[in-house]
Amino acid sequence: MLKKNKNNEAMLVQRWTLTPAATLGSAVRAKGILLELRAQLPLAVRKSLTLVGLDLVLTLPEDEEEDFRSVTSLVSKALVDIESLPVIPREIEDILTITTGERRRWLEDGRLPSAGTRTVKLRGRARQITFHVFDPRVVEDLLDRGIVEDWREEDAAAAIENRRRAALKAKLTRTLKSGAKAKKRSSADNNAAETDLSGWEEFDRDGLLR
Repeated sequence: MLKKNKNNEAMLVQRWTLTPAATLGSAVRAKGILLELRAQLPLAVRKSLTLVGLDLVLTLPEDEEEDFRSVTSLVSKALVDIESLPVIPREIEDILTITTGERRRWLEDGRLPSAGTRTVKLRGRARQITFHVFDPRVVEDLLDRGIVEDWREEDAAAAIENRRRAALKAKLTRTLKSGAKAKKRSSADNNAAETDLSGWEEFDRDGLLR
């Protein structure tokens, strides 16, 4: 497709519409797909590929037709399997509308199955980070079943039970401490009584009470 930009320059334009199966209804996921595709393109033309709504749009000047055809081919090939692109943490949080804490807790206890890990280098830094990724079809199934609300109810019930157990444990601890203190006081009183009666036999033998 041939269009003109604001400077009245002829521009070559190609569009691809992302499917719901690819984005899972998430704008964050759509942006993630854009970044994934850009990473596969030559550096000089990466920003020529943009996201407009759910459309990927490639725009290059008319005199760069050869690059346009090459990039168009690369993007088209990459989009063939885009629906199977693993879901990264920020995407699954947006898709399922969950918090980072929930994602980490459910990943740790196995409710949210990991599809492996991915390591990336932070832009402009030497440090790398490794994070879990998720199977998009598993994420889609969780979304369709609305299982997140069930998990939240389970967590709320578990939290109540944990608080109840903690309260009972604290009460038992206080009771044991009180018993230990009472026993210590009783022992001290007995020792004092024995001390008070020390020498009584000698006192009685001397007949001082007669």
